[in-house]
Amino acid sequence: MDALSTFIGLSYLVAAALFILGLKYMGSPATARRGNMLGSIGMLIAIVVTLLDKQIISFTWIIVAMIVGAVIGAFSAKKVQMTAMPQMVGIFNGLGGGASALVAIAEFYSYLSPETTAIMTMDVSITIILGVLIGAVTFSGSFIAFGKLQGFISGSPITFPGQQIFNFLMLIAVLVLGVVIVAFNASSLLFLLVVIIALIIGVNLVIPIGGADMPVVVSLLNSFSGLAACAAGFVVSNNILIIAGALVGAAGLILTQIMCKAMNRSLTNVIFGAFGTGDQAAGSTTAVGDKTARSVDSEEVAMMMGYAQSVVIVPGYGMAAAQAQHAVRELTELLQKRNVEVKFAVHPVAGRMPGHMNVLLAEANVPYNLLLDMDDINPEFPHTDVVLVIGANDVINPAARNDPNSPIYGMPILDADKARQVIIIKRSLNVGFAGIDNPLFYETNTSMFFGSARDKVQELVSEIKKL
Repeated sequence: MDALSTFIGLSYLVAAALFILGLKYMGSPATARRGNMLGSIGMLIAIVVTLLDKQIISFTWIIVAMIVGAVIGAFSAKKVQMTAMPQMVGIFNGLGGGASALVAIAEFYSYLSPETTAIMTMDVSITIILGVLIGAVTFSGSFIAFGKLQGFISGSPITFPGQQIFNFLMLIAVLVLGVVIVAFNASSLLFLLVVIIALIIGVNLVIPIGGADMPVVVSLLNSFSGLAACAAGFVVSNNILIIAGALVGAAGLILTQIMCKAMNRSLTNVIFGAFGTGDQAAGSTTAVGDKTARSVDSEEVAMMMGYAQSVVIVPGYGMAAAQAQHAVRELTELLQKRNVEVKFAVHPVAGRMPGHMNVLLAEANVPYNLLLDMDDINPEFPHTDVVLVIGANDVINPAARNDPNSPIYGMPILDADKARQVIIIKRSLNVGFAGIDNPLFYETNTSMFFGSARDKVQELVSEIKKL
């Protein structure tokens, strides 16, 4: 082994170690930035060494592409709102899958080139087919997820008769075509058909999934993008791409399982269950049928919170949509100055992607030690004076605990209803993503504080300053 090969191998080993350390550090909000930096350094090493390893003759177009990509990436990262981060993650997943599919496609057509004398072996054919299948499914599925998150496509499940049978038949078609291509080294026409069918599978995989399941979809597609990269690594025989893809795939799959556990649902139920309704329009603000919700104004809420000993804030997607995180931080600081103990209860599936609430609150400089997960905060609710729920619905719905007929029965929830007083900031009494009513709205210890999350929190800030 020459000196260059040794250097390349050691560099790949360092990059892989940095990827693993980066994933470890990203397991906590307090160290996530450090983890992101370590992962970025590892990827920079991997890219530079790969360019040396492949002995590329001309770097002109590669350098141009890197500059253009860096400019677009930096501009997008600078301009994107934190509330739109789930959409950006969806795009990243899609582009990662698309890039892996393009690598497999390019490798396939390189074997068809008249200048090429190499024969496509069975192992190469299999990895190419897998790379195209996983990458194309990830690409189209991720952009459908982006459309649902952004509102271009309805957040409600989009279904049609025989949809799952149709998906199953398309998957069988891809497998059959793949076998034919591998066995007979078939023409580009069949290969192109595989690409098209894989793209359709990606679309049909995501459109029947409702808004309530978006955190699971985002993490699952993230896993797919890693698997696609791993397949691309096998296609081009690049070890670091195989390692990086496997790490992303495994991490995404573990996160998907955590999200499913947090909803007490299986992955197959999420994918095939057509659960959830997406965003709801504003509606009734006082009563539903014979049930009546008690409404309060900002002065009453300020009195309850300002003179409480302990307050727990439960953030939900309504906080993200209204961009209320900075006002929430100001409210927290005001309460702490009044010697009120303030904590945040963060449900694993709150928001539109895993960790969405943590990211928003961290962006507003809310101290990490105030953010508690469900298992840590639930024992404290019975001893809490006031719970302030900001735009959350399903993650505090006691029907998940008390009603065997509820579609969310068995889903672990935040036990906000056990607190002495519950204040819920919400635009209306309309249902959340799961499409079901919340009996907590009508309990005697619950008060509804109707309106936009940011406006209402700002009103609370003003009123507490007067106390």
